[in-house]
Amino acid sequence: MGIIYLMLVVSLVIALFFLASFLWAAKSGQYDDDYSPSVRILFDDEKNQTSNNQTNGSREV
Repeated sequence: MGIIYLMLVVSLVIALFFLASFLWAAKSGQYDDDYSPSVRILFDDEKNQTSNNQTNGSREV
């Protein structure tokens, strides 16, 4: 019976740790902007291709 109490206490400590970690992440701004990164990845290739074409064009001349 004692092991059940020990497991209950340990599971509550672990649950409180995860709750505290989530609250800390939310307070520090981890979840503030969840839309921009998904859109930003769509436009990175276009900027890189433009800069690569300018760089490659100047090397060929």
